[in-house]
Parts: sequence; structure tokens; C-alpha cells
Amino acid sequence: MVVALREWRNPLLLLLGIGISNLGGWIYLIALNLIVLEWTGSPLAVSILYMLKPIASIFSSFWAGSYIDRLNKRKLMINLDICRGILILILPFISKLWIMYGIVFVINIADSIFGHTSMVYFTKLIPKKNRQRFNALRNFTSSCGFLLGPSIAGLLFLLGSPFLAIHLNGVFLLLSAVILLILPNVDAKNNPEVTSVSWQMIKSDWKTVVTFSKTSMYIVTVYLLFSGVTVLMTAIDSLEAALATDALSFSESEYGLLVSIAGVGFIIGSIVNSVIANWVKNYYLIGLGVLVTAIGYLIFAFSTNYGMAAIGFFVIMFALSFANTGFMTFYQNNVPVDLMGRFSSIFGIVEAFFIIFLTGAFGLIAELIAIRPVMITGSIVLLVLGLIICSVVLKSSKRQFYKLDKDAIS
Repeated sequence: MVVALREWRNPLLLLLGIGISNLGGWIYLIALNLIVLEWTGSPLAVSILYMLKPIASIFSSFWAGSYIDRLNKRKLMINLDICRGILILILPFISKLWIMYGIVFVINIADSIFGHTSMVYFTKLIPKKNRQRFNALRNFTSSCGFLLGPSIAGLLFLLGSPFLAIHLNGVFLLLSAVILLILPNVDAKNNPEVTSVSWQMIKSDWKTVVTFSKTSMYIVTVYLLFSGVTVLMTAIDSLEAALATDALSFSESEYGLLVSIAGVGFIIGSIVNSVIANWVKNYYLIGLGVLVTAIGYLIFAFSTNYGMAAIGFFVIMFALSFANTGFMTFYQNNVPVDLMGRFSSIFGIVEAFFIIFLTGAFGLIAELIAIRPVMITGSIVLLVLGLIICSVVLKSSKRQFYKLDKDAIS
């Protein structure tokens, strides 16, 4: 027991930092939406906030991976937390919308770089045998933020204003930086850091990723298929509020309850996942997780009453917790850790482009035709993609990619 506690001390501290940061992120997002809506009264102005995230991801992904793989991961994460915390604390003092958009864009760039860096740090810090359980627990902390964040934001709005909620997130990020200070350095001390990256170095890094991709087609295939799931889900999710409130005539409070039900599904799925982590094979988590997630979307797309919609939301998030855990573990165990920053950044560009394109296309088609047919079509495509993923990950000849008992590739 004592040995187990020592082994999990740093992962639990890391989960605490992730949980605090994620909780603050949800509070910040809701507060910022309300502030922009109050200033402008324009839903389009709020939509721009959501567009800034994938645009920032595309902008940063061209070069971020080259820095991530060459800098000290822990130090970079601490600096990014401090940078985000300070910028968020400044936001309430901004009175011009275009300046706020600019600051939010920079925050989103930092978010994107932090996400890629943290994946490398997790992989180096967590032993291979513990990654599946850690990823399940990480999903649990994320789902707690998803569920508690809006509630805490609402309470803060009653006590003060959206600006108070934004200040709280800034403090949360600074607290996350303090927790990271306690965690160990996972990079070799004699490994010199590169503080500047040239265009030639970036081109060389892209060639390195392409070379790895050509020699690791199975890994890239699974990665791209799961990215396709992410893209499709984002496009479908962009219409779910409209389907619930317009087509199904749910009130805003009823839709809010649906979101909470989804959060509960994610939490329960993550708990179950962490309990069974040592007994369920990773390929089942990925394949069946995506397949059942698609079934959840179909239930919601065809729903005619609140109960059916609630079941759909619960099934989506319950199954997604398994799919996410399985995919993150597969990714950490098969992409070389020293290439991981560049790999995820470069492929992140492709994902971000498709998210922007498909989300816009879904919204336009729904505007021209109707919401429900688009939701149903998207869910059916997701189901087909789930069947393809099952056929790929459940191949008995590929089981070596899903072993959890050996050291990580490095």
C-alpha cells in the first residue's frame, strides 16, 4: 500500500493541477460568453470566440511542436500557466472588444501549446503500466470540471459578476503553476534547451514526422480515424443546442439539465474505466467506445421526448470516456515521446482545418434544410466511422500495439 501511494503521489498531484485548471477553464468560458453577449447582444460575436480556438491551434501548430520537443516540459508548462493566468486577470480591465479578442487569441495559443506539452509530460512521468488508469482518472477530473464549472460560475454570477469568475480562473491557473513546481523534472538535466527555432529546423521536423508516419502507417491510421471522430463530434455538437431548444422545444433550463446528465455519464464512465483499467484491453476501449458513442448520438438525433434525449446524452458521454482513455493510452504507448510534440502539433493542423470546415458546413446545411436531418446524417456517418475503427483496432494481428506491460517507446 505504501509503495503504491508513493508511486501515485506525483500522478495524483498532476491530476489535482489538471482538475483545478480544467474547472477554471469552464468558469472562464461561460463568463466570457456572457460578457461578450452583454456587450454586443450578438450571437455572432460569441461565435467568434469559439472560432478563435481552432484558428489559434492552426497558427501555433506550425511551429509549436519544434519548441515543445526541445524545451524543458515542466518549465514550459509552468510558464504557460503563469502567462495564461496573468492575461486572464487582465481581461476584465479591457473595454474594447477587438483587444479582448486579441488577448483571447493569445490565451488560446497558450492553451494549445500547453495541451501538446502536457501530453508529452504525462507520458514521461507515468509508467506504461499505469497510463490506462491515469487516463481514466484524467477523464474523471475533466468531467468534474465539465459538471461543476457551470454551477460554480452561476453561483459566482449571483455573488458578483462574470468578471469575478474570470478573476477566479486566473488565480486557478497560477495555483496550477505552483502545483507543477512540486512535480519532478522529466527531462534529462544534461539535455541542452533550444531557445530559438529556425525555418530550416521546422522544415526538418516536418520531414521527421512524415518519415515516422510512412514507417508507422498503422499508428497514423488509428490516429487519423480517431481525429475524424473528434471532427465529426464537434460538428454535430455545434447543432445539439439548436436541436434541443428548437426542434424539441426544450427550455434553456431543460437543456442545461441535459448537459448535466451528460457530465454525470462522463463521470460514471471514467470511474468505471479507472476500476476496470487493468482488466479490459485497450483496443476494446477504443473500438466499442466509439461505436457506442455513435449510437448515443443516433438516440439523441431521433429523440422525440426529453427521456430519450437524456438517454442519448448519457450514453454519448459514458462511452466517450472509454474511447478517450483507450485512444490516449494507445497514442502515449506508440508515438515516440521525443517526437510527440511535433507529431500532435502537425496533425493538429489537419484536425483544426476540418473542424472549421465541417462545423461551418453543418451549420449552413442545417440553416438551408433543417437541423434534425443533418444531425441524423452526421450520426450515421459517425456510426460507420465507428465500425471502420472497430475493424482496424480489433485485428488480432495488431495486438502488439496495445500491450501495457512494457516500457514506453522513447
